[in-house]
Amino acid sequence: MLYHPRRHPTPELIRRAAALGWQGNLWHCSLTHDIIADENPFSLACERREAPHDSLWALALHDMELYRQLFSMTPEAPTAGLLADFRHESVMALSPAARQISALAEKLAAASSAEELLVLVTAHYAAQGVGTLGMGQLFRVEERRGHARLFPVDNRRPVHLADLVGYESQKAQLLENTLAFLRGRHANNVLLYGDAGTGKSTSIQAIANEYADRGLRLIELYKHQFSLIPDLLSQIKGRNYRFVLFLDDLSFEENEVEYKHLKAVMEGGAEAAPENVLIYATSNRRHLIKETWNDRSDMEHDGDIHRSDTMEEKLSLAGRFGLQIFYPNPSFEEYHAIVRGLAERSPALAGLSAQELRAAAATWQVRRGSRSGRTAQQFINDLVCRRDESNESENTDPC
Repeated sequence: MLYHPRRHPTPELIRRAAALGWQGNLWHCSLTHDIIADENPFSLACERREAPHDSLWALALHDMELYRQLFSMTPEAPTAGLLADFRHESVMALSPAARQISALAEKLAAASSAEELLVLVTAHYAAQGVGTLGMGQLFRVEERRGHARLFPVDNRRPVHLADLVGYESQKAQLLENTLAFLRGRHANNVLLYGDAGTGKSTSIQAIANEYADRGLRLIELYKHQFSLIPDLLSQIKGRNYRFVLFLDDLSFEENEVEYKHLKAVMEGGAEAAPENVLIYATSNRRHLIKETWNDRSDMEHDGDIHRSDTMEEKLSLAGRFGLQIFYPNPSFEEYHAIVRGLAERSPALAGLSAQELRAAAATWQVRRGSRSGRTAQQFINDLVCRRDESNESENTDPC
């Protein structure tokens, strides 16, 4: 359809709505997004404490009167055109951020006064926060002109601790440390190490989902982004959230030096890490940095006389994690306990006997050459798929 300025809303609004996934009155959504995304002295103050009824309140009230006029524009208003009545109903599931904006937009549009509008806005600041950090729970980082920029991840995994079968003591340690952190008490940086597929990353993601409503935010960082950490910390310190920097599958080869950025941030740097930030990392290696047998020789002729000092330098990064939690591969019986737990959650496997399940699971893990929670989940996925196909074949009329 060709664009015509007298018949259609501006393409900028449509592009913005499509990118952010809004639904409903797009004009109202756009206004709402601008209000809750703006980090200013008043909105940041409301995020940290009850809205102050002072000069800032009076200025904000004046702004809300202008916003109320914008919300109440009709299609006949010369500056609004058709924007004020342009609606969109999405056929796809809304992201949490889009759902948040669409719901708040309806409330703000229904406000009968500037003061009611301001009360709704400040309540949102207090409950959800301000700006990008108020629009999600899991974030990734990208570099823009040498600076760290956060953006929310909408399609995060909907996992919870109860979804991770087994590893009860490991989950309890992680939970205890996280709850202490949320309460403002002393807590440790955590290293979850052990065999692949045992639930290390899932545990951290589940913790973030469990306690998002208490202000826990997860920021995922990749190894090549460690130099951005100081800038990132300057942006999130003092905010009314608790941040976990999530370093997944952390390890370094012998010639990689990015770990030095991380060491300086965790301990030993001139500036202490903010009290509202912890680092949770996962790794298949307990000591994180690859060692060689040469590292264990005191005398070497390759430029470093005392190679044991080099080994100590490499091991010191792991020592900065005050809590180290081991996730081993399950034993044969533990593996079958995980399989049983996962099977009980699948209605498609209700008619399968315990003996059949055990035999099929044993065959699967032998063929895969490994035993882990991931292997168990893959086995259940495959079994459900094959049973669904079998049921479809039985219910198909050959004629």
